[in-house]
Formats: sequence, C-alpha cells, structure tokens
Amino acid sequence: MFAALRGFRPRLVCFDSWYASLENLKCLRGRQWPWLAQLKANRLVDPEHGGNRPLSEVCIPLQGLVVHPKGYGWIRVFWIAAPNGGTGHWATDDLTMTLEARAGHALVVWRIEDYHRGIKQFCGVERAQLRVAQAQRNHMGLALRAFVRLEVHRLRTATSWFEAKTAIIQAVRAYLAHPLYSEISTA
Repeated sequence: MFAALRGFRPRLVCFDSWYASLENLKCLRGRQWPWLAQLKANRLVDPEHGGNRPLSEVCIPLQGLVVHPKGYGWIRVFWIAAPNGGTGHWATDDLTMTLEARAGHALVVWRIEDYHRGIKQFCGVERAQLRVAQAQRNHMGLALRAFVRLEVHRLRTATSWFEAKTAIIQAVRAYLAHPLYSEISTA
C-alpha cells in the first residue's frame, strides 16, 4: 500500500461491504489501521463460541455485539434499519466503538458516497472508454477538476449539481444554435 509507505496513519478507514474481504481486513489489521465497514448478511460469524453462522441469523442488540468472524478476530457489529426498509450490518475492529460514534462515522461515509455519485453522474468520470493509462488519468483528472468547479459553484450560489449541469448544457446548446464566432479560414 503506497499510503503506508508515505507514512499515512488514518484515524479510521471506512468502506463498503464490497471491499470487506478477509484479505483486506487482515491487511488493515497488519498496519494497525482501525476500520469501519458494512458487512453482507451472509458473512459467517461466531457470536457465542457456538459455531459460525450467517450474520443475518445473529441477534444484535442496539449497542452492538462483539463477534468472531471466520478467519479474522474479534470485531463489534451493529445492526441498522436501512431507509429503504431493509436492514444492514456495520462492523469495526474498535471493540469500544459506541452506537453514536458509529452513526457519526456513517454520516461521513454517506458524504463520501454522495461525492462518488456526483463525480460519476455529473462529470462522467467512469465513462471514458480509453485503453492508454495516461489518457485514463487525464480524463479522471479533468473530471475531478470539473466536479470541484461544480462544488465551488454549488457552495457560492446554493445551486445543486444537477441545476448547474443543466444550465451548462442549455448554454452550450444555445451557443451552438447561434454562435458568436464563425470558423476562420486558414487557407
């Protein structure tokens, strides 16, 4: 991990269940980086030394429960009710984390998810069909720069990303319909 080589010491690493593989969790533990992640309901855990079973079958109290996931070590899991009516599970290797602390961290995670949604939806960062690595980096850099400009505009004018992008598209269409400048002949 390049971040570790540069001396990076995060207070907490947060990620989605997609990245919560046993290998990734062990890597974070090896670096002594605390983590908070969502876990899938079928993750095998041993809550009471009674054998492994899916997380969805474990009764988790409000303050969380310390369990032993298969192949890892002790963690604290929290059960949450999702806004869409479903349920979810968060876990951390910080056995002293409270429900309130987890909720605060989850709000930060949500802001990061909102940023990812915004840079994809409004700046097309993932839409580049490029094979050359330098071209991919250029596209991502320009998409990030465009997103930063959208965010600055949002903060200054209280205009949403959607409204700003729509206004830009309308302005380009209006200009293309009635350009101020015509092509200059070089011949």
